[in-house]
Amino acid sequence: MSETRQYGELATQLVMESRRSTQTDTLLKYNDALVRSIIREQRDLEKAAEPLTLLPGPPPPALIVTESAIQRNKRCLLAYHTHRTDRLRDMYWSVGGALPHILSNTELRARLSPHEVDFLREYHASVMEFRADFADELDVMAGIAQPPKDLHALVRVVRDCGWIQTELGNINFKKGERFMVRRADIEHLIVQGYLEEV
Repeated sequence: MSETRQYGELATQLVMESRRSTQTDTLLKYNDALVRSIIREQRDLEKAAEPLTLLPGPPPPALIVTESAIQRNKRCLLAYHTHRTDRLRDMYWSVGGALPHILSNTELRARLSPHEVDFLREYHASVMEFRADFADELDVMAGIAQPPKDLHALVRVVRDCGWIQTELGNINFKKGERFMVRRADIEHLIVQGYLEEV
């Protein structure tokens, strides 16, 4: 560990990145190098604290400072990763739960760590599993800003989205065609911009 750098300085840089991400409303590239440096610093601090815990009597000031730095680094790492997962969840719901739509965006995908891609896939699988329990009653992927006017909607296909399983069976949504379908089956496609109501 360098003598010119203070304990927790790297963790502060990580928190500042999260703050910049929030202020610019973008998800910055995952800073793997900085996260690994903080973890290395954590190990060094834990090694430095170990002999201090064995000293008799009250804890020396050096131990208190070291333990404070360890706890601060942990909080900063947790805050950084929580911020990123919250942003990923917000992105997921902003596109109506369309995971392929998020992962096919090469610019966004380049900013994610492999663990974040795994998180998105597992989150999507959990949502789909939960959604399957309520498939007959409601569409959990639909927005709740306004209740639907009726159970069916007349829609026009804006972008090809392929075969979709609906209550009436499988429908191939090709650009320019119109369909009268159950709203719960296609609400997420309207949110994603593949269909528009006529």
